[in-house]
Amino acid sequence: MSRVFAYCRVSTADQTTDNQVQEIAAAGFAVQEGRVITETVSGSVPAMERTGFLALLNKLEAADVLIVTKLDRLGRNAMDVRATVERLASMGVPVHCLALGGVDLTSPAGRMTMGVIAAVAEFERDLLVERTQSGLTRAKAQGKTLGRPQSLGEAAIETVVARLAKGEAVAALAREYGTSRQSIMRIRRASAQTNR
Repeated sequence: MSRVFAYCRVSTADQTTDNQVQEIAAAGFAVQEGRVITETVSGSVPAMERTGFLALLNKLEAADVLIVTKLDRLGRNAMDVRATVERLASMGVPVHCLALGGVDLTSPAGRMTMGVIAAVAEFERDLLVERTQSGLTRAKAQGKTLGRPQSLGEAAIETVVARLAKGEAVAALAREYGTSRQSIMRIRRASAQTNR
């Protein structure tokens, strides 16, 4: 006979998993207290790196059932969620998601749903990259400087270039000007490229 487990996750300590536990019970799943796994960890942490989820994996056997209230309880990254569901499917553990109508994510319909979700996530990621590139192109066209502001003004940069040419140490100049060695080395590289 299959056992029913519930995985309930919240991101911060001021949140509680009580609502998730109640939602699972209200959906008609009788989960014994010892089979409700709760943990507080960000959804951006891959499932296989979470202490509570790993403990759950050690308890699960073929034909057990795992219930989650929403897909994002397994993770926020579509690829990680898919890998987690596939791992559970390979163990013979169906995963039911209440927010998706209780569909078993390891079934053909569930795999199709996961495919659509992954495709939408990839599409959103591509749109974000496209919008970012458009914004950077527009800013460059408007003459805006991109990246971090220079830590030294033009006059200081000219002085640093002259002192580097005389052989002064990068570390000493960085200390004197209150900046990092990397900043002084960047100035040296830029000066060398200009003088080519």
